[in-house]
Amino acid sequence: MTENTPIPANRTTPTDVTERDVYITRAFDAPREVVWRFFTEPEQLAAWFGPVGFSVPIDSVTTELHEGGRWEFTMVDDATGDGYPVSGRITSCIAPESLEVVLSAETGAGPLENVVLSIQFHDHGERTRITLHQGPFTDEMREQTAAGWEESFVKLDQLFAEARS
Repeated sequence: MTENTPIPANRTTPTDVTERDVYITRAFDAPREVVWRFFTEPEQLAAWFGPVGFSVPIDSVTTELHEGGRWEFTMVDDATGDGYPVSGRITSCIAPESLEVVLSAETGAGPLENVVLSIQFHDHGERTRITLHQGPFTDEMREQTAAGWEESFVKLDQLFAEARS
């Protein structure tokens, strides 16, 4: 079973992470190249991204995996049909090791501008550990974003478990 991987007690959060940021370390039961594809290929990203009750139409996803490229999609509230576009400009892309995107988004709590998302993909053979750092946020948006990632990662875990079955 995949589980959250807490930061060891003898290690601290990186110094560039502030109380306005989301910082998550998470392990997945899939090789790094597979996890990378689920973050960077439109069909794969649409299959899991978004908290419970949200989906991402595949036709809304654009991934241009190079510096200056786009990483964009729309999250749709399944109950209301309301769409929340996320627009990103890739500032660094080193496949399958790291992805950094500067994001703007429309949310139910208002717009976000210039939020930096940085994801490192750590190879552990048949497992992959990601380190996600995103911010800055207001306190409310930080909590909502962290919860949204965690719910999305549960969906991703289910896809990996189904693939192993």
